Amino acid sequence: MRSRVSLGDVPLKAFLGVQDRNLSRLRALFEDVQLVVRGEDLMLRGPEARVRLVEQVVEVLKEHLLTHGVLEESDVVATVHAVSSRTAPASRARNGRTVIHTPRKKVQPLTPQQARYLEAMESHDVVFGIGPAGTGKTFLAVAMALKFLWEERVERIVLTRPAVEAGESLGFLPGSFEEKINPYLTPLYDALQAMVPFEKVQSMIHRRIIEIAPLAYMRGRTLSDAFIILDEAQNTKTVQMKMFLTRIGPRSRVVITGDITQIDLPSRERSGLVEAVEVLRDVPGIAIVRLTQADVVRHPLVKRIVDAYERARQSEESSSG
Repeated sequence: MRSRVSLGDVPLKAFLGVQDRNLSRLRALFEDVQLVVRGEDLMLRGPEARVRLVEQVVEVLKEHLLTHGVLEESDVVATVHAVSSRTAPASRARNGRTVIHTPRKKVQPLTPQQARYLEAMESHDVVFGIGPAGTGKTFLAVAMALKFLWEERVERIVLTRPAVEAGESLGFLPGSFEEKINPYLTPLYDALQAMVPFEKVQSMIHRRIIEIAPLAYMRGRTLSDAFIILDEAQNTKTVQMKMFLTRIGPRSRVVITGDITQIDLPSRERSGLVEAVEVLRDVPGIAIVRLTQADVVRHPLVKRIVDAYERARQSEESSSG
């Protein structure tokens, strides 16, 4: 099918973006549709259903540009997700697995269990993602949070972590509380900025569309219309986990990630994550997905390191038993 969409009613350079980056992003997201600019028209050629979808996306982008005066790559990605979500239940790869397009990269599961993790986040209000380092627990959860935001299924993203004092007292460290706590939250910033440009992340934080805060800041709040991620949950105490779970408000989605082999709490303290998984495993609406060494997708050496530590742990348990 061939089609023509007029761009004469918007500033053409602003629509195309710096060095035509907005157009390039559209082409990357619609690989099966040919997009060519001729004068003030955008010429489309491809399968009818896909061309119709591009037409809808372009009209929404034009409206966004006229309303806000600016159009960025991240706006293009968000619009594609929002419009696509109204015409299809989910974005799927050819193998049936969920694919999430972000301004910087395409995020998709690399193992069957990662695919199950993404599917659980799509279909359950509360998901526990448990597994060792490098299995994508946090990264995939942040990608899904962005997908929910772009599809307007939530209004904001809340990312939180417990601040465990690894041998040092926060009170004796220099700087304000925010400066003391920032190192604990850096991995969450890293996950975001791997998918969204730094300036856009900062803008979303400034507008409180994204909130990154220590777990202590969740007390006394009700979090509605939000995608909430509790990271490093193995370091929560029982009372903290219960407090967090009771913050969930209407139309919110919650993902709790952790590695129960890396608990930094004092030996006398029981992990709130371990207890929660035991207590809530049969509660409807809650999914528990366990990732293993087979799901490690970092440098190949990371998997071998994790395997070595796991063998050492099992050997120690067998000798002590």
